[in-house]
Amino acid sequence: MQDILEKFLAQQRLLVVAPHADDETAGAGGLMARVKHAGGKVYVMVVSTGDLEHFDNSKSKVKKRTRRDELAEAMKTLKVDDFEILLENSDLHLRLETLPRRDLVNLIERKGRLATEKIKPTMIVLPAPSFNQDHEAVFKAGLTACRPHLATMKSFQNLVLIADAPQLSWNDRVFHPNLYVDISDFLETKLKAYSCHKSQLRPSPHMGGMDALKLLAETRGREISVKAAEAYECYRFVL
Repeated sequence: MQDILEKFLAQQRLLVVAPHADDETAGAGGLMARVKHAGGKVYVMVVSTGDLEHFDNSKSKVKKRTRRDELAEAMKTLKVDDFEILLENSDLHLRLETLPRRDLVNLIERKGRLATEKIKPTMIVLPAPSFNQDHEAVFKAGLTACRPHLATMKSFQNLVLIADAPQLSWNDRVFHPNLYVDISDFLETKLKAYSCHKSQLRPSPHMGGMDALKLLAETRGREISVKAAEAYECYRFVL
């Protein structure tokens, strides 16, 4: 069975669509590492970065250049094949709901350098809808971009997944995973990649800290009796 799974992953072209830099690793860092280890292709599309003042005790302003550099380090750690940031725009960062959904769909589906019609992913990971307006906007646009096409169309994602995240514990929608990925051998790689997003890390026991991500992976692992796992909601799986 393990050989069959590895052969399956080796054939995948995985695209992770993340609202912001760090969401990609928090949600799917283990899956990305596992697909790369098996010999598959991995691409990351981050929708938005921008200058942002964090309203915590530091009240420090994080520049979009910092977010870009941190993302590059994380992607290097995960050995992804390519990544891009669609919108480096401080006026739209954390305001993606103000962008017409059709425009956002076009970015994901057609206009981005790693758009679905260009790289033709077989597997795509989207953010779960949540209290964060950018996550909600990207989820809805991403789901539209993954709408069922005719077999003659340019791209069709056989596997559409929605990623887990620590902050989903505070949500008006319960996350119900129905697909798990064993990342026992890749948890340290995921955590190392997440640590590259230094400007986004929060001290324990904050939900944005390293401990929260590690505990979530271990909790999901216990649900399937392994050391660590990532959980997903599977929206489509075509064999």
